[in-house]
Amino acid sequence: MDEKAFQEQISELLVEVQRFPELNKQRIDDTTPTTSARHEKLKKSVASLQGSLDYLRLSIKYLTFDLEATKRENRMLRRMLEEGN
Repeated sequence: MDEKAFQEQISELLVEVQRFPELNKQRIDDTTPTTSARHEKLKKSVASLQGSLDYLRLSIKYLTFDLEATKRENRMLRRMLEEGN
């Protein structure tokens, strides 16, 4: 879920909360800090995951580059061996 969709859902939820009687509002307001803390923890987890994925992509690119270089070296060495015989 992206930030825009999340904000839209929060806005819709706030509109619904305003329709509740005052007693129900108090119960919901009591859970807000917990929900906010969970949201921040989730955002940190997503950021960490994104960083891990970026690192994985970079590692795969490096390994692909290394594999191609190894293949070129092997072809060159085979040619040198064939020419030597």
